[in-house]
Amino acid sequence: MSTTPIDLHRTDGKGLAAGTLGLWGSTVIGLASTAPVYSLVATLGFVVLAVGGQAPIAFVIAFVPMLFIAYAYRELNNEIPDCGTTFTWGTKAFGPWIGWMGGWGVAVAGMVVLANLAQIAAIYFWSLFGDGTLSENVPLVTATGVVFIALMTWVSWRGVEIGERIQNILLAVQYIALGIFVVAALWQFFAGTAPDPTPFDWNWFNPFAFGDWHGFTQAVLLALFIYWGWDTCLALNEETKDPKRIPGRAALLTTIILLFTYVTVTVAAMMYAGLGDSGTGLGNEANADDFFLAIKDGLLGPFGWMLVLAVMISAISSTQTTILPTARGTLAMAAYRALPRKFATVHPEYKTPSFSTLVMGVVAILYYVGMTLISDNILQDSILSLGLAIAFYYAITGYTCVWYYWRELFPSSRNFFFKGLFPLLGALMLTYAFVQSAIDMFDVDYGYTVLFGIGGTFVLGIGSLAVGVLLMILWFAFPRAKSFFHGESLNRETPVLVPDDPNEYRRSVDGGV
Repeated sequence: MSTTPIDLHRTDGKGLAAGTLGLWGSTVIGLASTAPVYSLVATLGFVVLAVGGQAPIAFVIAFVPMLFIAYAYRELNNEIPDCGTTFTWGTKAFGPWIGWMGGWGVAVAGMVVLANLAQIAAIYFWSLFGDGTLSENVPLVTATGVVFIALMTWVSWRGVEIGERIQNILLAVQYIALGIFVVAALWQFFAGTAPDPTPFDWNWFNPFAFGDWHGFTQAVLLALFIYWGWDTCLALNEETKDPKRIPGRAALLTTIILLFTYVTVTVAAMMYAGLGDSGTGLGNEANADDFFLAIKDGLLGPFGWMLVLAVMISAISSTQTTILPTARGTLAMAAYRALPRKFATVHPEYKTPSFSTLVMGVVAILYYVGMTLISDNILQDSILSLGLAIAFYYAITGYTCVWYYWRELFPSSRNFFFKGLFPLLGALMLTYAFVQSAIDMFDVDYGYTVLFGIGGTFVLGIGSLAVGVLLMILWFAFPRAKSFFHGESLNRETPVLVPDDPNEYRRSVDGGV
């Protein structure tokens, strides 16, 4: 089927399916991108190991920089509703080099997490059959993960509307499972049948009760990861019914729903299983990497498989939504000549970034299979390093908001807080998270591998960002890239390539323009 590259000089958009998503659809995709069930499974146990009973307040504290950065996204999107998000905004504020690296941060985070999500989905899929030993078959799990990536790539290529419909179903299943978990845990607590019933304590929300600074920073950094993904709402801004307002509102709504979800599930888990270091206790290191798996039979009996199914669906759901922002980011980069023109190709019927979506799927598959063949430990360390890329491009977005609007900050108290202070605080917090994470990852005992005599997680995390620098310099050498790097194809004065009225754009498409 033929596809059509975008004309850079068009002012009615990039050819995406304008006017498709409403507030709820955008919020669903933002929630699905964070994979709430899987995020809790992968993080809750380690947070409790780090800070014990202060786990709930750790999730609250980690929410603060996410909320502040969400304000930055909202304010920038109000004026520049471009699917390139961090890339476009960073370029307008700081120039092409920082903007390009912001776009790379989004891309590398998506590529790495896709490998992890595919692997988790495959492991949990085969855990549903027989005695679960099939989930330990590496070739079978890898092949299944590849199928999941390919399938979700097809859904993303097929259209954002069909993706939204599927995500509504998958997200409903996740929240039904979490609701059942909370009700069952509290029921057993009050019935006295919980394995280690622990009464609710308001001290769990005391930010001054942390006993160890290292444990506190570790817990907050872990908690930051589980909020990541809400910015997918903004990457789909050009496909919403109100590009300037809906994405920002959806992002804020997503982060608030996530905060309520994570704190509620954490409190219920602590009241049910306690903080002990044996049995089903949250302090048991053997349960840290999968608390739900450890307690599913005792909590739900013969229906324990529901939690396994929920984790699998969560990973599959996030696989599809993770492809969306990266594909649209590379589309925007190509539209402004920061990447080869082919990446700007949009499917004439489905109105999706067809080439970028397919490339994302292929690269994710190659990365997943390649890392698995080399060493599963290297794959796991690359996932542990993900926080660096996340903190990197979120921080760039926060600084971008402050710098872009600095002339407007002081005449208005609203501007001072929402365009200045909050984004700056969020960016500073994430900068600290980046630096502290890098220092921790440098230690040879941090992850699963040692590379060049230092922590493999550090090498992979910093190395993946360094690869972006090399690719940027390589693209700079091509003649077509000159207009971007000279600030001609994208600068502060460049008009936004998105229509103010999506219906107007649709009429132009129907009319053959």
